[in-house]
Amino acid sequence: MIRAFILALQLLTRLPVPSLGAPPQPQQMGQSTLFFPVVGLLIGALLAGVHLALQGIAPGVLAALILTVWVLITGGLHLDGLADTADAWVGGQGDRDRTLAIMKDPRSGPIAIAVIVLLLLNKFAALQALSADAACAALLLVPALGRAVIVALLLTTPYVRPAGLGAPYAAYLPRQWCGLLLALLAATTVVVSGWAGTGVLVGLGIGVIGLRQALMQRLGGITGDTLGAACELTEMAALLVLALA
Repeated sequence: MIRAFILALQLLTRLPVPSLGAPPQPQQMGQSTLFFPVVGLLIGALLAGVHLALQGIAPGVLAALILTVWVLITGGLHLDGLADTADAWVGGQGDRDRTLAIMKDPRSGPIAIAVIVLLLLNKFAALQALSADAACAALLLVPALGRAVIVALLLTTPYVRPAGLGAPYAAYLPRQWCGLLLALLAATTVVVSGWAGTGVLVGLGIGVIGLRQALMQRLGGITGDTLGAACELTEMAALLVLALA
């Protein structure tokens, strides 16, 4: 299990981790999925710590610094997935094969840039609007919720690229344990954030159902890029709900 946790850290962050020696087996990659929300909690704990250490400075500057650290910790992994998905969704013009082909193109067009700018702007505004205590709670939970949505989509939706990066994660997913982990995270969100947390969960549930339906209609399932996009959109939506609440 320690190896699976390290694999999850390697995939989802740029934090220094011990070398694993031999390349991971597909089964170990699937087991690491169980730790995706745990890694999200770790990211959130680091962000909350930075917020506590710097909370005496101006709210706008603090929000910008937190967002910068957030991107640096993750290496922009999911932002890249969001950019590719945005370009493909618009440029694909409803065609499955064209959409999948555009996702593989490493270049980013104006749609991708606009979507990333808007997402980061919304995250920045939400972080600036939250009070100090609410911001710490939000920073702790939101990265975990984003990665929990990845697990939820892997549990419920086919993976469409047999040779893709996410194929072994989907094929060897520990389904029962992941389901229990998602339930535990949902309960924790309600305990920590109360009615606001309940509102976040309801909103995310509706959003995930709608996103899954759209992905099934366009692609017949998910890809690694769409999972990254789902994580980023979840984080943004959760922050906005908590800020508005």
